[in-house]
Amino acid sequence: MKKLVYIALFVISCITSVSAQKYAFIDVEYILNQMPEYSEAQKQLNDLADKFQKEIEAKYTAISKKENELKQEEILLPPATKAQRQAEIDQMRQEAQLFQQQKFGVNGDLFAKRKELIEPIQNKIYKEVKKMSDDKGYDFVLDKGANSNILFVDPKYDKSDYVLKQLKQE
Repeated sequence: MKKLVYIALFVISCITSVSAQKYAFIDVEYILNQMPEYSEAQKQLNDLADKFQKEIEAKYTAISKKENELKQEEILLPPATKAQRQAEIDQMRQEAQLFQQQKFGVNGDLFAKRKELIEPIQNKIYKEVKKMSDDKGYDFVLDKGANSNILFVDPKYDKSDYVLKQLKQE
């Protein structure tokens, strides 16, 4: 019987401590889209991606041109020349793939530039969220953005506009 009372008290204390926690939600995507520096960073990244894409397309166009030339002249070429040209095309293809990886890969130039431009903005938001949670006593601040599993949030717990207002005051 004593055990049952202790278990009941433990469960009640757990429920009480859980209900005493304060929650808030923000939408980082919404906040970012309201920040001019984020829009400018996105524009720079899009311009850089377009530039890289055009360079890659030019490389593949040159490869296609070489392949077409080889196909047209294939019958007239000696086997050694044909093999040499095919090796050149293969080398160009490898270089184009390497270039594409260097520009768009996980550790590529675009990723590095994104980190350089976006990370400071994200850190600024995180710093403001941390300050808000310390000032207001929130135990949890969750992101209800597009990639979250949160299906519904009561708008009274949404602090996105508060964070955005604080960021604009800096």
